[in-house]
Amino acid sequence: MIRVQGEDAASFLHGQLSQDFALQKPDEARLAAFLNAKGRMQASFIGIKRSSDEILLICSRDLLAQTLKRLSMFVLRSKARLSDATADFAMRGLAGRAAPSGVAPWSVATRGDASVVQLYPADGQPRALWVAPAATPAPEGEALSESLWQLGEVRSGVATLTLPIYEAFVPQMVNYESIGGVNFKKGCYPGQEVVARSQFRGTLKRRTYLAHVDAQILAVGTEVFNAHDAEQPVGTVVQAAASPDGGVDALVSLQIAAADEALHAGSTGGPLLQLKPLPYALLADI
Repeated sequence: MIRVQGEDAASFLHGQLSQDFALQKPDEARLAAFLNAKGRMQASFIGIKRSSDEILLICSRDLLAQTLKRLSMFVLRSKARLSDATADFAMRGLAGRAAPSGVAPWSVATRGDASVVQLYPADGQPRALWVAPAATPAPEGEALSESLWQLGEVRSGVATLTLPIYEAFVPQMVNYESIGGVNFKKGCYPGQEVVARSQFRGTLKRRTYLAHVDAQILAVGTEVFNAHDAEQPVGTVVQAAASPDGGVDALVSLQIAAADEALHAGSTGGPLLQLKPLPYALLADI
């Protein structure tokens, strides 16, 4: 978790990330991407506005150190301080009856000192992220295993960028424009021209799909092939989690043209991918 503090915290992030932080309210979270100049994702965040001059950025642990270092390079004269706040806050996942229901994704509710961020549902069950100062007692409820939480992350269709897929995708390749991760009306940020061109000039050729694979393990970054071409992959595994019914569920970024073909993980002889419906509509399909 990265903490951004100072009177310019919101304006600084607004100029660096793919979402609008200048107009963020305390009851709103932001899904956002940090991009290089070519529009490729270097990190993804859930941003929570704890106060007028403090914003928390939740990201994958394996990208935190390098992302903190790189973001800090751009502070320059902005009145903003960036730090690793992982030890200062506790974070819990809420699912089912423990999570608020009937609430729009990226809404934020306050429970005492805790911020409760509504996430996208999985398997029709509400999900939320509980974030509070480290000394805050954990929320009540039956414990959920980490493996089941990770499965819900996959089945929600909302990808979190991790080190194996660093700079592999523009945001639309993981459906971020359809789930609140890109604001096309805000001002400039690194990679914006590439993102806008992909959206409005019809150059986007990849989307992320939900899939099931009959395999024991499926690593993030595994390439996906169609049955007719062993040389050129048509996709990449973005996120994966074991299914309690056997096999692995995964988010896979695929060439749109290949989505109706027979697809295999790792090689043309690898396990077959079974594509499943996403739990949300893609922006181009609305």
